[in-house]
Amino acid sequence: MKGTKLATIGAMAAAAISLAVPAQADDYDYAFKSTVNTFGVFGPQDYLAWLGKISCDRIARGVDGDPYKSANFVEHNLPRGTTEGQAFQFLGAAINAYCPNEVGFLQSAGR
Repeated sequence: MKGTKLATIGAMAAAAISLAVPAQADDYDYAFKSTVNTFGVFGPQDYLAWLGKISCDRIARGVDGDPYKSANFVEHNLPRGTTEGQAFQFLGAAINAYCPNEVGFLQSAGR
């Protein structure tokens, strides 16, 4: 009986946690979308968040090598007409939102 009760409590706790995480992610993603919208970059929230997160992953894995290559990747994955400046703004917002430990990567563009 005690084992069943503990298992039920554990399952309820796991369910609560799994429900809380997407809501928190949605809040971060909404804030990110709101930020990039101020730069004139628009699109579906899920896509913009995915692009921001994949950009962070590419930075962490060294795929692009420098901020200009990362901005180029971003620019080519945002709607046609996105400028290089908007791509850099998007990249900065992505780093701020999803991988703040990589801020030095973007700062190296100014050197």
